[in-house]
Amino acid sequence: MLEKALTGDSKYWGWIGFLLLLIAVGFGAYLRQFNEGLTLTGLSRDVSWGFYIAQLTYLVGVAASGVMLVMPYYLHDHKAFGKITILGEFMAVGAITMCLLFVLVDLGQPMRMMNMIIFPTPNSVLFWDMVVLNTYMFLNIIIGWTVLQNERKGIHYQKWVKVLIYLSIPFAVSIHTVTAFLYAGLPGRHFWLTAIMAPRFLAGAFCAGPAILLLIVFFLRRFTSFDAGDKAIKSLAVIITYAMILNVFFLLLELFTAFYSQVPGHMHALIYLFAGLHGGHALVPVMWASVILAVIVLILLIPPKFRNNYNLLIPALIMLVLSTWLEKGVALVVAGFIPNPLEHVNEYAPTLNELVISVGVYAVGALIVTVLYKIAIGVKAEVGDAAH
Repeated sequence: MLEKALTGDSKYWGWIGFLLLLIAVGFGAYLRQFNEGLTLTGLSRDVSWGFYIAQLTYLVGVAASGVMLVMPYYLHDHKAFGKITILGEFMAVGAITMCLLFVLVDLGQPMRMMNMIIFPTPNSVLFWDMVVLNTYMFLNIIIGWTVLQNERKGIHYQKWVKVLIYLSIPFAVSIHTVTAFLYAGLPGRHFWLTAIMAPRFLAGAFCAGPAILLLIVFFLRRFTSFDAGDKAIKSLAVIITYAMILNVFFLLLELFTAFYSQVPGHMHALIYLFAGLHGGHALVPVMWASVILAVIVLILLIPPKFRNNYNLLIPALIMLVLSTWLEKGVALVVAGFIPNPLEHVNEYAPTLNELVISVGVYAVGALIVTVLYKIAIGVKAEVGDAAH
């Protein structure tokens, strides 16, 4: 099937060339960081996790969201998702690859990753994060590739594949749960010290990931012969809506708990995010933009009349992705370090070098997803399952 990725029109190869250029530029910036160290980043003694780890957090959710297609299709026989389940599985492969690369660039020296393998520490949450992320990625590669290959041959997938599919469901939930435990397991960081950190992550994942997938589906519908069908689109939009409602509800729970209890450690980070603290206010516009976008998204998604209007649904999905990314891909990680134990505010901002490396990492993920989607859509067109 790989041969399908080697054929395409000028637009396809132009896109591939553009991504390779971004990867090359990002790799150049990484080599500079590799030689000079993390001093090229905006990280400091007080804020030791920044843009790289924030992207890891967001992309783990994107990867986990594949389960929102796998469960309805394989467990509940929701046939409308038949065409796009493979897209969700392949998107998870690209997302986890980016997660691993963001860990790599955050470590500064890539050989440090080997410490987790050479000196495994099962009592470390980070160790289990590595285990579940890698396992989930390989499960999606094996499942997606095998199912697609069998579809091409016109046969049903083997029983052992179904076992792997069932196994992938708890792993999808676990990758974001374990990532949440990385934060919630730090007693010195009050902002993250909440029992609903994992549910918050999962709610955000189950709306943001499918929203990205649905935007890709609309793009494929517009520019290729692939059409997922209205039933699949509307079903996924309903899932996104309820997940987004939960995402906002959990944020409100955090606000109530912090301010009603008046526990300073829990309030300070939220005050910093929404109003600024001790003269530091870098993330105030970011957080308010996230909240305002979230409110608009709910207005557009909850009424079926608006949600089923694609002219409103597409901008709503774009705003949803932006809102969740600003919250979990920018604000959540940094705010956990502010204020520091001495009640001082030392703000963090990513440097240009960090951003260029990050663009390179995103380009790697986009390249993987592009190639896998090219193969998947090519096979579906070959067997007559691309058009609605």
